[in-house]
Amino acid sequence: MSTRSIGRKIDSSKNLMLFSGRAYPELAQEVAVHLGVETVPMQLYDFANGEIFVRFEESVRGCDAFALQSHTVPINQWLMEQLIMVDALKRASAKRITVVAPFYPYARQDKKHRGREPISARLVADLLKAAGANRLMAVDLHTAQIQGFFDGPVDHLFALPLLAEYLENRLRGADITVVSPDAGRVRVAERWTDRLNSPLAIIHKRRNPLIPNEVKVNEVVGEVEGRTCILVDDMIDTAGTITKAADALFENGAADVVVAATHGVLSGPALDRLKNSRISEVVITNTLPIPPERRCDKLTVLSIAPLLGDAISQVFEDGSVTSLFDGDA
Repeated sequence: MSTRSIGRKIDSSKNLMLFSGRAYPELAQEVAVHLGVETVPMQLYDFANGEIFVRFEESVRGCDAFALQSHTVPINQWLMEQLIMVDALKRASAKRITVVAPFYPYARQDKKHRGREPISARLVADLLKAAGANRLMAVDLHTAQIQGFFDGPVDHLFALPLLAEYLENRLRGADITVVSPDAGRVRVAERWTDRLNSPLAIIHKRRNPLIPNEVKVNEVVGEVEGRTCILVDDMIDTAGTITKAADALFENGAADVVVAATHGVLSGPALDRLKNSRISEVVITNTLPIPPERRCDKLTVLSIAPLLGDAISQVFEDGSVTSLFDGDA
């Protein structure tokens, strides 16, 4: 009778490897320090005609790969770079590839507002999947439905605990009202009210569908007179929504207005609008790079790196990402 065993055992230890695109290497370095690893050395450069080249300088075979890219301007270049990174990982036999996109690109194009329009957020998910991504990790998606666009596990992280902890200490003893700048942010604002045990107000607004980034504020619904209002949103782009909402709150008797948002896009006139507004402080995270020329005294930037690092650890160790948010994720 043969004494040979069926099958063959090998060292099954897993190997976490973190890869960074060129959009925001400083954030990747922060995450790497939190994880106790180093980012994998890579060759990453543009050819003369604009094409992107990627090559890893270490073997990635069998690794648990996390490809991190912050989709700042120029957003299309950094999206393409991340897709090429994922393709290179797939062809180099990485065992599992997780795309880490703190700011999910094209998230605002999540549905058709009128005929003959694309759903670009779905297209991005399809591109990531086609490139070889097995899993997606993002912070505060513009709408939760984007999770369903990607055909695989999605880790939807929330910056609320980080932002709320800062503001709880900053506004201790104040009479707080959490304010949603529009009807679409009410669910997020309700989470804030649960955390801060404070009332909710809503600003009813109407956009002109023919003019992008133009907002018309109508009325404030809720108790704001004499209170410190926390305006919450997922992102600040041109700051039109936020500054007009703040004006409406002050017109209705608010004592102070503080803004809390996850993503500081800060396009075009955003900085001037914030500096010239009556808003006392704008608190955001560093999911996107904020260069010195886009900062001001009112702007407070909190690091999202510990949250990303903890989530990556949970995924790598087959733990629970939901546990990072007390089961609410």
